[in-house]
Amino acid sequence: MIERLGALTLNRASPQVQRPGYDFKRLRPGIVHLGVGAFSRAHLAVFTEDAILAAGGDWGSIGVALRRPDIPEALNAQDCLYTVETLSQAPQYRVVGAIRQALAATAQPGEVLAALAARETRVITLTITEKGYCLGADDKLDEAQPDIVHDLAESDCPRSAIGWLVHGFAERRKRESGPLTVISCDNLASNGRKLEAAALTFAVRWNTQGRGALSHWIERNVTFPRTVVDCIVPAATEESRRRVANALGMIDEACVSREPFAQWVIEDRFAGPRPAWDQAGAELVANVEGYERLKLHVLNACHSAVAYIGLQRGYALVREAICDPELSCFLELTIAGEIAPALTDLPVADYWRKIRARFANPMINHKLTQIGEDGSAKLAQRIFPLLVTNARAGRTCQRLASIVCAWLQLASHGIVKDPQAARLANWAAGGRDMEAALDDAMLFPAPFRTEPSVRAVLLDKAG
Repeated sequence: MIERLGALTLNRASPQVQRPGYDFKRLRPGIVHLGVGAFSRAHLAVFTEDAILAAGGDWGSIGVALRRPDIPEALNAQDCLYTVETLSQAPQYRVVGAIRQALAATAQPGEVLAALAARETRVITLTITEKGYCLGADDKLDEAQPDIVHDLAESDCPRSAIGWLVHGFAERRKRESGPLTVISCDNLASNGRKLEAAALTFAVRWNTQGRGALSHWIERNVTFPRTVVDCIVPAATEESRRRVANALGMIDEACVSREPFAQWVIEDRFAGPRPAWDQAGAELVANVEGYERLKLHVLNACHSAVAYIGLQRGYALVREAICDPELSCFLELTIAGEIAPALTDLPVADYWRKIRARFANPMINHKLTQIGEDGSAKLAQRIFPLLVTNARAGRTCQRLASIVCAWLQLASHGIVKDPQAARLANWAAGGRDMEAALDDAMLFPAPFRTEPSVRAVLLDKAG
């Protein structure tokens, strides 16, 4: 019988696999991470382990799955060890030990709250995807969102990340656990500021329910740095798990794959101690805005373009779609004619050349359907700001509009998952009237309703 990765079997792993270079079993937690999915394990945990190797410190992570228990179950069965497969011409394998505990919020709410409130917890990180912030089209907390409605009620088990954070803040305040840094690592413009605003809005509602001035405590004790994260992490497959098992010499049900490139830019705005992430390759800066705009409006925007246009052309993977001559030409013209003119202060062309090479990595099977998920949340960050900027300036937006129309077509037919799937399906059943779509505040932000030049971009394309 093939052994499974764990603390007792690690020493029998293949010599080609890098092991944690420290005593991970003695590592105490100092971080709680909400959303312990593939990206966090392939990116954040690796940066944290490298920081521990560089400068030490008790910076183990407690990973929390907010919905499904499958990842915590897989991690706990392996003493929270897992393998990171770095995909290049000569793939590399590394066992990571920085996660020291994995919790499922739905099954272990008391343990999650205790971890959030613990004095030893100095940092909370999040990778919960854009939709996990429960924001409306105005980028403010959507207080009618069902999970937020639930969490504002008397509940011992929140459903949303915002609810968990604020419940945790309240418990920290009661325990006098000290200051805290909360770091969003999702693809939202001004992610830290939006998270802070959402948490404060939630806390104010709690204040009105007799819980005291929690919002004032948050303002005094918690910081929310803005960040930019970048690393292509395809979803695990049976094939990727087989590769890891062959390299490791044992089974690993929690392994992840990633590209060699990884970036983490963090606004240097911490409330207290932090890991030595700057010694592990992260960039601590005073202002992340330039990094953020490049990432969102070049890499992420083009990822969405490749996903929606590529799916329409019958492709399944990014590396396949990027090699299509017509799609490739479409991307180049979009960059030169519609993205670069909206980002004149940034090195768009040089950045895009590097991104294009990453998209073409033949070792990475990044599914277009994975990238295309949650378009109603993603396009609001990636594409709509570019459309609005260009339309106001009287510049062409036709290719950006084509991306939006492709998303509408695919999401309304259920080809890609979307949090607004029911609304989109009803729209399609009603005749796919673009005017009706633009009038829906859950699908498009205010400029598409109030500014004729912006509205006309999609009306002209649909016509």
